[in-house]
Amino acid sequence: MYQEKTHFIQQVMAFRLACWALFLLLTLVKGDGSKGASVIRLNTMDDVHQHGQMHQGHIHGHHPSSSSSSSSTNQKDPRVMVFFMLQDLKVGEIMSIHFPNRRLSPSQLLPKHEADNIPFSLAELPNLLRLFSFSQGSPQAEAMESTLKECEVKPIKGETKLCATSLESVHEFSRDIFGSKTQVKSLATTHLKNPPIGVLQNYKVIAISQNIPSPKLVACHTMPYAYTVFYCHSQESENKVLMVTLEGEDGDVVEALSVCHMDTSQWSRGHIAFSVLGVEPGATSVCHFFPSDNFVLIPSSSTV
Repeated sequence: MYQEKTHFIQQVMAFRLACWALFLLLTLVKGDGSKGASVIRLNTMDDVHQHGQMHQGHIHGHHPSSSSSSSSTNQKDPRVMVFFMLQDLKVGEIMSIHFPNRRLSPSQLLPKHEADNIPFSLAELPNLLRLFSFSQGSPQAEAMESTLKECEVKPIKGETKLCATSLESVHEFSRDIFGSKTQVKSLATTHLKNPPIGVLQNYKVIAISQNIPSPKLVACHTMPYAYTVFYCHSQESENKVLMVTLEGEDGDVVEALSVCHMDTSQWSRGHIAFSVLGVEPGATSVCHFFPSDNFVLIPSSSTV
């Protein structure tokens, strides 16, 4: 079991450390040293709001804080231009997509024994703010509060979720989903040529290299917090995992991970994807591209 866990962590770290990032512009600062943990300084409230909106838009049908945005605002906001319908994905198609420019240092990942010693609950927020030297009402405090609230929301029907504070916890969650004897593989978006510039631009679909039916998968998304937290979840529904080669106007070449949710009937009507695509819950598939700091785990036995 130890060797399996070590292999999993090495596999994820191998491709993640080169391209992991956060939705926010991040600066490392030191905490009080009591836990030996590095702390990520979140820059602006606009960045914090953006992360919350995109996180909720990507992961499930809950839509608490971003529902205040109007449909017209969502459609005009370049940062939500990651959604599409499966029938619209064709080789040669031109798609407007936003890939944020993000980086994350390995030092922002806590080992499990450190993360488990730090309380992770909304009730402990005042103590956590003191621990990480963040003032009440600051962008950092609001980001942490938003993440803790989201992590404590009950899952929607058919969903299993966990806010994982370490890669080891991600591994344990995947074992619960797939079974202890199932080997898993990880997939992520990789920018092969030129880093993303973080603006909306047109991409040409060069190839659809993989189309993997995967009724069971684990998707993990970064959350704004004092250290790296992954919102990992799995839904019992029909999904397809796609790897799509894209070429941007600026020369960016992307091997882009996307997931298509074939059944959206349980999603909230206020989900941002529906306003972007102009569709109703359950009417069609909803697909979205993953930024480079998110990843998907699927059984190794899944075939193209």
